[in-house]
Amino acid sequence: MRVLSPSAVHSSLEAIVAAYRGQGGGEVTLTFETAPALAARLAGGEIADVVIAPPKVMDELVGTGKVHPAGRFQLGRVGVGIVVRAGAPLPDISSTEALTCSLLAADAIIHTRASSGIYVAQLLERLGVAATIKAKTTTYHDAQGAFTRLANGSGREIGFGGITEIRRWSDRGLKLVGPLPPDIQNYTTYIAALSAAAINPEGARAFLAFLASAAAHSIFTAHGVD
Repeated sequence: MRVLSPSAVHSSLEAIVAAYRGQGGGEVTLTFETAPALAARLAGGEIADVVIAPPKVMDELVGTGKVHPAGRFQLGRVGVGIVVRAGAPLPDISSTEALTCSLLAADAIIHTRASSGIYVAQLLERLGVAATIKAKTTTYHDAQGAFTRLANGSGREIGFGGITEIRRWSDRGLKLVGPLPPDIQNYTTYIAALSAAAINPEGARAFLAFLASAAAHSIFTAHGVD
């Protein structure tokens, strides 16, 4: 049984699959992609049994007949965090004004083109700094590319990403500075659904039932999914 999901819930899904197998559940293969690219992969003919996506993408998938409209449910939400290379100076993010000053003073700004990165790009416009920092801002397809670049960087570089993804890199050279200030924080909600082209619908429904269980909820919470 195959699950296609954004990487923001990577660690929690791995732990949930381990718990599912431990309770006698079937084999589950996890494939991760950014939410914006996930719909394109399914439109191109990629097959999954269970699909996880933010509401807007999920609505698009329902509209194109890629997932069943009934039985969808919310897994949780993930906020945007600020990340730097381990050992680098910590930027002041205590307020929106402080973060804006830190961005202007940074040597480089790094974010993805995933859901969190799309929001960050819009946020930089709202803060009025996008044009000023454009030359030192670099975007990457996903967290793997963005965080690899940040971990191998130098100087005062600031990155953005889903808080759960940043935590996964805590032992790979990155440090979570903290979440965005409350007045500009943004949460991406994740929804699970049965694929309309499921090869193993029975197994998919069994795994979806486990995803909706209290045990799975505890795992999501432990990995930073609200």
